[in-house]
Amino acid sequence: MVHLWVRAEQRPNEDRVGITPEGAASLIAKGFRVTVEESGTRAIPVDGYRAAGCEIAPEGAWPHAPRDAIIFGLKELPDDGTALPHRHIMFGHAFKGQHSGRRLLERFRAGGGTLLDLEYLVDENGRRVAAFGYWAGYAGAAVSLMGWAAQADGGICPPVDTFAGRDALVADLGARLDATGTTRPTAIVIGALGRVGTGASDLCEALGVRVTKWDMAETAHRGPFPEILAHDLFINCIFARPGTPVFVPPEALGAPRRLSVIGDVACDPDSDYNPVPVYDAATTWAAPVVRVHDAPPLDVMAIDNLPSLLPRESSEDFAAQLLPHLLALDALEAGVWGRAQAKYHTHMKEV
Repeated sequence: MVHLWVRAEQRPNEDRVGITPEGAASLIAKGFRVTVEESGTRAIPVDGYRAAGCEIAPEGAWPHAPRDAIIFGLKELPDDGTALPHRHIMFGHAFKGQHSGRRLLERFRAGGGTLLDLEYLVDENGRRVAAFGYWAGYAGAAVSLMGWAAQADGGICPPVDTFAGRDALVADLGARLDATGTTRPTAIVIGALGRVGTGASDLCEALGVRVTKWDMAETAHRGPFPEILAHDLFINCIFARPGTPVFVPPEALGAPRRLSVIGDVACDPDSDYNPVPVYDAATTWAAPVVRVHDAPPLDVMAIDNLPSLLPRESSEDFAAQLLPHLLALDALEAGVWGRAQAKYHTHMKEV
């Protein structure tokens, strides 16, 4: 019997979950055992899972789960160095040269567990089968515009918090932009044809922000890209990988530019392939931007759990995409799960 253990997220400001009560009921109907941890912050209350027939466990109990349980979460585990003996479904951020990822893989090696990385859960054509990309782009563009509005008033972006839904977010942000008393800024989105870029573009257009949409055709020459510096905002929606060009090099900080806010939605500052190498650490909900140049100012937004700004909508969307594949966990060696395991074992050879 497949035993799926849905852990509570232990990261601050992370309210999302990868399965709904309805999805859990579908797994149970197929004969799976589903355990869901209690959580004081999850966007979907635990009572719905209990009513669906799930077993309920205390928050943070997953290290003591049966060895054959598959632990399912979204964001990172506590970085406490403990060995990991279970199979984990999560976003590991460990396969693209991230320096912190090596520590995670070493923990799996020590415990004998396996990382089934959601970012590398792909179909036979290499396309991801479930992603938060649209909502990451949507929320990333929103926080970037918050940073622009604060900067226009002579300040820096204040802390951010979750919104009840997209309508509430758009209304709040529209009021902030109106309060600046200036015309709407211009934005350039790179990766505009993908899910992340579509979300970023949709948010900008909902607020009357004129968007220049670039994708592979416009960046194939690999730079330089002076057009980026001619916009008020640059929103990067391309994930770091070997061959990704540098869009804003360090020398751009002191160059003549209109650019005042970078929204690095992809957020890979510790990758060797970072396409925006003007900052070196992710930003946070408490401090959404980092100022990397003072005169003229340039702020970088690089929050790495942006979809949690709209936790209910993003959770339900992601869960609907992922459910058909969770239902296939009883064939773990085949399909998307087989490919995920192969990816893990390939990278473990390099650790």
